[in-house]
Amino acid sequence: MKPAGAPALLRELLRVPGGSGVDLSSYAADATPAGPRDKAAGLAATDLMGEHLADLQERLWAASTAGDRRRVLLVLQGMDTSGKGGTVKHVIGLFNPSGCRIRAFKAPTPEERKHSFLWRIRKALPEPGEIGIFDRSHYEDVLIARVRELAPPEEITHRYAEINRFEKSLTDDGVTVVKVFLHISYEQQRRRLLERLDNPDKHWKFNVGDIEERALWPAYQEAYELAVEHCSTPEAPWYLVPADRKWYRNWAISKLLLEHLEALDPQYPKADFDVEESRRRLLKEG
Repeated sequence: MKPAGAPALLRELLRVPGGSGVDLSSYAADATPAGPRDKAAGLAATDLMGEHLADLQERLWAASTAGDRRRVLLVLQGMDTSGKGGTVKHVIGLFNPSGCRIRAFKAPTPEERKHSFLWRIRKALPEPGEIGIFDRSHYEDVLIARVRELAPPEEITHRYAEINRFEKSLTDDGVTVVKVFLHISYEQQRRRLLERLDNPDKHWKFNVGDIEERALWPAYQEAYELAVEHCSTPEAPWYLVPADRKWYRNWAISKLLLEHLEALDPQYPKADFDVEESRRRLLKEG
């Protein structure tokens, strides 16, 4: 329990309530609801978290060597240009990459289509002691599948319940699931797409299909609202991170991970050997 007068945790401020009535338009995509108020302060604050995050990651990995099954899974979802890849680059760069398991989910392969939509997700889950990062995830199967009518409505409804059971099974097995919706505005997405067109070095990142997807913006917003309504649970809530300001996005996700790792409070395992005897033997060797 927080002491009286203590500031609210960021995960409390950014958590989106589940249930009916989620309205993404009521959230400002350029907001800075807590923490640094400008870019310089945000960059500095993010850097300051790096050492503590790295220490907590090492402790998490060390604990796994003694049988601790806990691990963290960061799920990133958002419209094109919202910064999923940028988050992986800037935030995960604060960790030791050898302890991270990163997976970017694209359109399912022919092999993946032969299985349940969760099959490829299960194969990419982090092992005990690891931090997993999903750039897109199983939610694509209730987002693009809904907007593009790739599955009938009753199947989409069934998937919401299946996702909740799946995520509950993960948390029961020691996975801390941190689901982040990167909330970008329609206008900011247009600016970022134009930046890609105006810079030849960024043409490789531009997809003509992104223009078609923009035409479906209202449908995607509705699909996200429904996904959050149906799949924000006590075990695996959704967090909404304003993503118009890249520096704030990176600080907020770093802070969310820090708070979750601090709550886990992993500990280095105690030595299962005689420390003093080992020291004596080493010193005796000269």
